[in-house]
Amino acid sequence: MTTDYLDAPVESFVRGLAEPYAELARQAGHELKDGGREDCALEAFNLVLAMTDADGRHTDDELWATLTTFGPRFPTQLGFATPNEVRAAGFVNGKRLWLDQPSSLFDLMVKADARNETSYSWTYYREAMSIAQVVVALDSRPTETELRALDAFRSLLIAQIEAAGIPRPGTPRRPPVPAGRVAGPAAPGGPTAATTGGPAPSATPPVEALPPPEPLDDLLDELEQLVGLLGVKAEVRLVTNLLQIQKLRKERGLPVVDASRHLVFTGNPGTGKTTVARLLAKIYRTLGVVDRGHLVETDRAGMVAGFVGQTALKVTEVFDRANQGVLLIDEAYALARGGERDFGQEAIDTLVKLIEDRRETTVVIAAGYPDEMADFIDSNPGLRSRFPKTIRFADYSTEELLEIFTGICKKNSYQPTAEALVKLQAYFAGQDRRKGFGNGRVARNLFEQVVGNQATRLVGDRPRPIRAETAAAPSTTEPPASIPGAEPPTNDQLLTIEAADIPSPGDDVMTPPPVS
Repeated sequence: MTTDYLDAPVESFVRGLAEPYAELARQAGHELKDGGREDCALEAFNLVLAMTDADGRHTDDELWATLTTFGPRFPTQLGFATPNEVRAAGFVNGKRLWLDQPSSLFDLMVKADARNETSYSWTYYREAMSIAQVVVALDSRPTETELRALDAFRSLLIAQIEAAGIPRPGTPRRPPVPAGRVAGPAAPGGPTAATTGGPAPSATPPVEALPPPEPLDDLLDELEQLVGLLGVKAEVRLVTNLLQIQKLRKERGLPVVDASRHLVFTGNPGTGKTTVARLLAKIYRTLGVVDRGHLVETDRAGMVAGFVGQTALKVTEVFDRANQGVLLIDEAYALARGGERDFGQEAIDTLVKLIEDRRETTVVIAAGYPDEMADFIDSNPGLRSRFPKTIRFADYSTEELLEIFTGICKKNSYQPTAEALVKLQAYFAGQDRRKGFGNGRVARNLFEQVVGNQATRLVGDRPRPIRAETAAAPSTTEPPASIPGAEPPTNDQLLTIEAADIPSPGDDVMTPPPVS
């Protein structure tokens, strides 16, 4: 029975927050007789009840752990109750509402940090998330509702802290975030695989060259800073929460329900599938799922050979390179296409076997168009059970494409004028969004075209040099001090994108318009 697993995180919460809480009370003219421990214990109690009620199940493991941990802390009959009595009294019913808004204690910590440049709220966040994760881990099979409640609680705390401009300990302080804005950069820091369409290097780095695993919160922040992808972000956080809970249960000697970690990504090109896969690889490494956390990309050409016996070897070689990391198979549905003499089916059969044989060392993500990926999953009876979860990547909206474009501009120190932004929005709004739409790649290609158009415009505005053989004879008249238009472009001109540089919606983005 898991009755004592809450003791350590609750005690850590109380010990970590009681002293700063008592100090803040003293600053307000109040002296706490117990040094703030009882109020902090009550805060932890409310959190435990709220997470227990998140899915409405109130299991014996959850209730026994609550009773044995908090019964001795409060002078009530709580320590003498049983789970059945607690359920019959409806004691936990409705407690999930506590998760809907920041508590008074947390709000006090945030305001104190904003005023005094302390980091009490981050201590609260760290200790509270530890308690919440243990509550979810008490059940042998956490429900999706619990995992989503865990994610919502994390987002609530992070949003409150970042809105106040409070940095993580050891990082520079940021200004408060205006109401209605999300903390962090307004656009991605620059072109990625989501915007360029270019594959990441597939060669795995030497083990000795690997840096330490990145903190999970940093990786989740990086995920949040991607443009759009709201549904994808929620699903990735859900996967992350489940992996955290499984890791916690394993560390505490609790049984862990074996579940496949392989995923299917569906969506049009340029929707960020490679970028998210690379982040997932890092998350898997941080959580101990894989040791190296690198991403290896391949497709049909990298797995299917033209002669008997070679396809299985190619598939095995790809898995060898992806060992202790993530293998991304782009356009995986192409493996299921071909005639009777095609070796795509052999690649699928080998893939199914290796996924099973190396389930502890390699995570596989199969990507492609939605309908075609359904055909791929149906091409072998073993694929459906090995790829139980699908994450759908929706097309970017016009506003999101504009945000991607301006993010690339910012990365390269360009600044569109207000008129250029209007024309950009019209260009993205006029794109044909049927199957195969390039999404982020459209924004990246457009940026390259716009930069070329700008350069042509600036060069076209300069006077052409006079050839020596056609130059006029020297004049005795004093030449003008300067020739209008002869000066080179200013820095502002070089970095400004004007409406004239933006093609019209119907123009071929790869063909620059003529210079008049």
